[in-house]
Amino acid sequence: MTSSSVLDLAPVVPVVVLEDAADAVPLARALVSGGLPAIEVTLRTAAALDAIRAIAAEVPDAVVGAGTVISARNVADTVTAGARFLVSPGWTDALLDAMKGSGLPFLPGVSTTSEVVALLERGVTEMKFFPAEAAGGTAYLKALSAPLPQARFCPTGGISAASAPSYLALPNVGCVGGSWMVPGDAVAARDWARVARLAAGAAALRG
Repeated sequence: MTSSSVLDLAPVVPVVVLEDAADAVPLARALVSGGLPAIEVTLRTAAALDAIRAIAAEVPDAVVGAGTVISARNVADTVTAGARFLVSPGWTDALLDAMKGSGLPFLPGVSTTSEVVALLERGVTEMKFFPAEAAGGTAYLKALSAPLPQARFCPTGGISAASAPSYLALPNVGCVGGSWMVPGDAVAARDWARVARLAAGAAALRG
C-alpha cells in the first residue's frame, strides 16, 4: 500500500480518540461495516497503542493508522503495535526521517505554503492539512492547487458532514479526516449501530 492508497481508500478517514482499548475492536468493526476501512487512532490517550494493536490483530478489513505522531519514539511504538500508516499534526526533519524510515505510508501535517514547498523538496507529495478550518479551509487549499498541483491533501480539523463535500470537490484533496461519525456520546454508550450508520453516511460523501 502507498500513501496514495491511504488517501484513496475512502472519502473520509475517521479520527478516533479512545479512552478504553476494549472499545477499539467493536468501533473499528462498525466503521468498516459502514464503508470506512482507514481508521486513524490518535496517540492522545494511554489506550491508543493497545487500541491499534487490537484493531490490527482482530479486524482484518480495517487499515489502522496512528495519528498525532510527533516523535521518532511514536513512530517506533506504533509500527510495533501494527499501524499501517502514520499521520502527524506537523513535521520536523527528525520526525520526517523517522516516518520515512518506518517504511509505512505517512501524511505529515502542514498549514502553510512554505511547509508544503519544503515537503515537496523532500519528495513528499501527500500531506495532512491541519487544522483545516482554522488554517484557511477550502479557500486556502483551492489557492494552493494552481501553483502546487502536485501536492495532495487530507484536510483534518473542524470538518463536519456538512462541510466535507466542499473539501472533497477540490482537485488536490484525496480525502478528509473527521470525527463526526464517532461522537463521544455514541462511543461512551457503545452504540456501535449508530456509529455504523454515521460511517455509511460519511462513506457516501463525494465531491
